[in-house]
Parts: sequence; C-alpha cells; structure tokens
Amino acid sequence: MNIKDYTYYYFIGIGGIGMSALARYFKLMGKNVLGYDKTQTKLTEKLMEEGMPIHFTDNVENIPSEINKENTVVIYTPAVFKTHSELVYFQENGFNVFKRSEVLGLITKSTTCLAVAGTHGKTTTSSLLGHILKVADLKSTAFVGGIVENYNSNMIFNGDEISVVEADEFDRSFLRLSPDIACITSMDADHLDIYGEKEELEKSFKDFGNIVSQKLFVQKDIDIPNALKYAVEEEADYFADNIQLEDGFFTFDLTYPKGKINHIKMTLPGRHNIENAVAAIAMSMEIGVTEEQIKEALASFKGIKRRFSRHIAADGKVIIDDYAHHPTELNAIIRATKNFYPNKSILGIFQPHLFSRTRDFADDFAQSLSKLENLILIDIYPAREEPINGVTSDWLADKIEKINGTRPSVVSLDNAYDKILEHSTDIILLMGAGNIDILYEPLKTNFA
Repeated sequence: MNIKDYTYYYFIGIGGIGMSALARYFKLMGKNVLGYDKTQTKLTEKLMEEGMPIHFTDNVENIPSEINKENTVVIYTPAVFKTHSELVYFQENGFNVFKRSEVLGLITKSTTCLAVAGTHGKTTTSSLLGHILKVADLKSTAFVGGIVENYNSNMIFNGDEISVVEADEFDRSFLRLSPDIACITSMDADHLDIYGEKEELEKSFKDFGNIVSQKLFVQKDIDIPNALKYAVEEEADYFADNIQLEDGFFTFDLTYPKGKINHIKMTLPGRHNIENAVAAIAMSMEIGVTEEQIKEALASFKGIKRRFSRHIAADGKVIIDDYAHHPTELNAIIRATKNFYPNKSILGIFQPHLFSRTRDFADDFAQSLSKLENLILIDIYPAREEPINGVTSDWLADKIEKINGTRPSVVSLDNAYDKILEHSTDIILLMGAGNIDILYEPLKTNFA
C-alpha cells in the first residue's frame, strides 16, 4: 500500500518539530491524524486546535477502537524508548510501523525531492527554499525543523509534486531519502556519539551525495567531486558579493553560471545566512524559479523562530533568541550580533546541549564563548543522555576563564532570569537547543 493510502496516521512523539510537520502534512491530505506525546506544549496545543487528538500518557487503552492494522500506519520518533507500551503493542499486533525518516523517504520517492543536508544551516536553507517555491506557486511541500514566521508552521504546503526536506545526518537517516537535487551546507564534526570519528561523518555525507540523482550543490570548502560549488565573497559556480546593510536589510548580488542577479534583499543577518540563501537560490533555479520570484521571496521572508528571533524594547534594548548549540553556530551568531549591533554591549546566555557534545567540543566551545565579554552559562541540557562524570557547565566556565581571564557565572535555568536582570546591557543573547527559550517571553514582557 502507498504511504498516502491509509485512513489513520498514529504518531508516537507527535510533538517533535519533525514529527509534527509530517502530522500536519497528512492532516492537510485529508487523513485522520492522532497520537501521543509525553509533554504538552504550545506546539501540541496547536496541533489539537488543528484537529489532531493527542494524549500524554503511555497507555494502550488510549488507542481508539476503530484503529486496526489494515487502516492505520504508525510513525514513531527514535527518541521514544523501545519499551514504550503503545509502540510495543503496535509492533506485536502486526501494524505497519515506521520511523519518521522512513516515511519521509517514502514521500520523497513519489515527488521531485529537494534535500538540504549539513551539520549547520539545514533549517534556514530549507525554509528559504520552501518559501521561494511557495512564492513561485510551485506545487510543493517543505518539511522544516523550525517554525517559519511567514506561516507560523514547520510545514509550507502548496501541493505535493515537489518535496523540500531536511536531510538529517543523525543516525544516517538521510540515506533513506530519494533526492533529485540536494545541497550540503557543512560537514563539521557533530553527533560523534553516533559516528565516533569525524571521518565517518564525512563518509556518510559523501554516501548521501552519491544517491542524488540530478545535481548536488556544496559549500565551496567541501571536497566532493562533480558537485557544483557555492560561496560568499569567493568565486564559485554560485556566489554572493557586494554585501551591504541598508535600512535593516542585507543586500547582495548573486553571480551564477548563466548570469547575475543584482541587489537581492534579505532581513536575515549574518554572512552564514547569505551563504544559506545562495544554496536555496541555486536549488530553486534548477527547477525553473525566476530571478524576480527569488527577489520577491527573499525580501518577504520573515525568518524562523529561534533563529535570531528578536524583540526590540521601547528603550532600544534587544533580546535575541537563537538555537545555536555547536561551536561553529556560536561563532556565526556572535559575529552576526556584533556586526548587526556594532558598539553595543552584549550579554550572552548559553545552555550547552548534551553532555557528549559538551565533552567532545569543550575547547571549541570555550574559544567561541570567550569572544563575549559578559556571559552566563546554564547547566547542561541532557536531552536523551545520562550525565558524564566531570562534564559540567562549571568545567566549561573554567576553560573560558583560562582564555579571556573572566569566569562566567554558572546558574540553573530556574535562577537564570534573575541573574540576567542583574546585568545592565544593550543586547541579551540567548543561545542553545534545549529549553533556554522559556526565558524569551518573560524577558520580552519585562523589557516591553
């Protein structure tokens, strides 16, 4: 049976950012969508408002009687334990049970697939690409890993002939996709708890490149034969230059093999986002999007929640919330903030994400964070992990002090708000992939 031919779509872990995009897709296709999540959030509340019943206790008695193995497909996230009673029930009773990545793979087989891979920049690049295709009125669906401000959703739906997906390197799930056109934004070391060595991660990306059926675009520093290269302020097949800041917009020119587009406007700050935009533009041009449509789309793109989300208070104080959780991402967001707000004082607040990542990149984290004169560290967000002996935010603070001579404060998330208010600063910069974002709304309210 085709993945789109079932009546019921039951999600275990429906509140995840990737899972909820799939849930919304099947709901828009007219299907009955329901499921379980362990935590009630704003996102699960929104899904319920959109007509998806969700429960928050793991109990097989919550499974409706009308669901059976003939009319239902079950989709689960690998974050769910294998002992989850509902998951075990479905597996033991002959239901069709798939991982999220497997379902994305099935969808991409029946569409023209544009896939965005890379350890950084996937969400911004895929969101920009999805928005460009929507503005061009192509029959496309983009599944993205963040809430796009233009649509207040992690899915951009305008038909199902073209799919835009984030090709996730975690557990090699991107090798299940069927990409026609793809890009690789970066191959920095990450997920070493899965891959062990950076070389294994790079091999996985190259394996991904080999399954792309038409064209592969890669950032200029990535060494993959026969791929088209893109860059910023360096010559490549596609490159941006003449970068200016005008009235809150970044503008740039784009040179590509058949010509040049002048004065593209974009609100997203930072060189890294211009690079992401170049990748999105290159991929969109491959399926016939025009220069005018590209310029219209980039000028109207409002950004993604938790990617340089900004609140500007009446007194001019700025609060920025960003998902950065890898040293390369911290370098990019700190540099972008300093460039966008020169001569302003910045207070950085960082919540490390995962004990293993903090351990593996401790020295790089310390170098990145030492560029901030004022810094607060929050205790490590564990996500799926157990603590690792000696790996703490205090340990990271010691490393930072050895570099710049200033030891950052280390606090729990519960005490972070009060610690922030002790500081007088122009810019408050929240960084991390855990739950540090719960500070954003209270700070916005305090600095209205």
